Amino acid sequence: MTAVTDHTEHAEHIDRADYADRAEHIDRADYADRAEHIDRADCADRADYADRARADRVEYTDQAEYTDQAEHTDQAERVAGTEPEGRVDRTPEGADSSGGAVWDDGLIARRAADSGVFDVEAVPGAYSHADEPHGADVELVERLDALRELVGLSRARVDGAALAEAGHVLDQAAARRRLSDRHTVVAIAGATGSGKSTLFNALAGVPLSETGLRRPTTSAPIACSWTDGAAGLLDRLGIPGRLRRRPLQGQGPQDVDAPLKGLVLVDLPDHDSAAVEHRDQVDRILALVDAVIWVVDPEKYADAMLHERYLRPLAGHAEVTFVVLNQVDRLPGEAADLVLDDLRRLLDEDGIALGEHGEPGATVLSLSALTGDGVDELRDSLDQFTREQGAAARRIAADIDAAALRLRPVYATGRKSGLSEDAREEFTDRLADAVGAEAAGQAAERAWRRNANKACGTPWLRLWHWYEGRGAPSTTLTVRPAPSDDEATARQRVEHAVRIVGERASAGLPGPWGQAVREAATRGAEGLPEALDDLAVSAGAPPGRLPRPGWWPVAVLAQISMTILQVVGGLWLLGQIIGVLDPNLGVPVLLMLCGIVGGPCVEWSCRMAAKGPARRYGLDAERRLREAAAGCGRARVLDPVAAELLRYREVREQYVKVTG
Repeated sequence: MTAVTDHTEHAEHIDRADYADRAEHIDRADYADRAEHIDRADCADRADYADRARADRVEYTDQAEYTDQAEHTDQAERVAGTEPEGRVDRTPEGADSSGGAVWDDGLIARRAADSGVFDVEAVPGAYSHADEPHGADVELVERLDALRELVGLSRARVDGAALAEAGHVLDQAAARRRLSDRHTVVAIAGATGSGKSTLFNALAGVPLSETGLRRPTTSAPIACSWTDGAAGLLDRLGIPGRLRRRPLQGQGPQDVDAPLKGLVLVDLPDHDSAAVEHRDQVDRILALVDAVIWVVDPEKYADAMLHERYLRPLAGHAEVTFVVLNQVDRLPGEAADLVLDDLRRLLDEDGIALGEHGEPGATVLSLSALTGDGVDELRDSLDQFTREQGAAARRIAADIDAAALRLRPVYATGRKSGLSEDAREEFTDRLADAVGAEAAGQAAERAWRRNANKACGTPWLRLWHWYEGRGAPSTTLTVRPAPSDDEATARQRVEHAVRIVGERASAGLPGPWGQAVREAATRGAEGLPEALDDLAVSAGAPPGRLPRPGWWPVAVLAQISMTILQVVGGLWLLGQIIGVLDPNLGVPVLLMLCGIVGGPCVEWSCRMAAKGPARRYGLDAERRLREAAAGCGRARVLDPVAAELLRYREVREQYVKVTG
């Protein structure tokens, strides 16, 4: 209780002394006049941009009121390689071919480009020659373009809720890049009683934000701009003109080398305020500013709400984060260093990189906003931070990193994916088995052999076969429809083959893309069994006239010769028996034996010689049916699956670009 009383008396003493010193220059009426003046100036900025552009070179926030004189002045300055300081490039809302926002250098830049004064690059985020982007800006534009392309390619495959954050990042990045990059918007956030407003007043050099023991003290965000031209940024934050302030004289825009030049400081309500609308304002503005100064005190620096709700989720934004341990004047001896070390330990556990030894990361300081101890060090850090003019780009890059990290399960699994050649061949084999390609080839081989035996066999054997087959039905080769059970089995084989290839192709893919691949395979399988049946009829049946090799006429002639020998020998022997011819059994018997033995030998030789051509003919029939089945399966199943895999590879490439 004594400490609180001393603290209150000390604060009251300083406030009274400060107000007493400034009584003759600044009083409450003067503050009212200044606020009214700011409001009027802001309204004047919006109402009459042409006059203010030549005098103060402020931001244009309403393109509809550009005058011809201001337009010609801006074009001349761009051609000369200069641009009005504080000028913000604005562009009307638009959309590119992919549905994303279009960035350019504003109305004046487009008119100048159309007139041929200078060129504007035909890429999102185009720049004029007078404002050529640095390497980091080019990389940021490429990452934003890749994210936009990623969202466009994924809309039909990924749930919209998963892409909502990426779309929000694109919208906010486009909105921020249309505004001034010469200003750095920094918010001061903290818990109740941490001293945010006191630090805000200390940095501004004048009590702009109300301080006191009543909680919560700050009920609405208050902004202080060190440089003209920040009206558009404050409009984006939703801060009205009556809550916009200027710093102490001597730190304003009239001093070219003044510290904190380009800084826009925003004092936020308490993030743990009992008023819900205060917390909502904090969350909304924290998502829009370029950087954040988190003010903690020795009592609440380890507050779980601060670390779990804000610091830990924003660990990737360490480069645009300041963590300030305030009220160190209340800590005796070396207690301030111990508390600061413990704060660093907690930040490290949160995953926040600390900017030590020149490394990028969060800036951690200790100070007393009430006594001014350490405030100059924070002011110097902020001055260097704003002069770099890279906070907005770093904030956007951090937002992209956060969105990419949350989207990682949607685009990357760390496993190999795709359809291997072995899986394709296995699918073709299953379809060939379902359509009966091997059986069709064997049937074609048997048909070729029967034809060879018929052409090269002995006449007596063919006569016997004719006699046996007189009453038998016709043996003309026809394709009989498969029985119903065989048809059902073939259909099941086709469905099983499609299911297997879908699972093989989707293995290793993230959930949405694996599901898309399986659905593509299933859609392609519709009507596949019927198409394969038609192929079995058209491509699997042997042609009506089987081909004959060149040696067949010789074999037929030899078989005829053997038959003639048998007939001649038999007639000769018959003539001797009836006495018409002279008795000489040797010659006719020899002729008959040659014909009787030679005929089967010729037939056997032809059968052996026909094995190779018959096998090749059967394999050729099997190959034709297999290729036809493979072509049908490729057109209906493999090609749609390959298209989905190609789409995934495209989005994966874009995701790699997004991750940087």
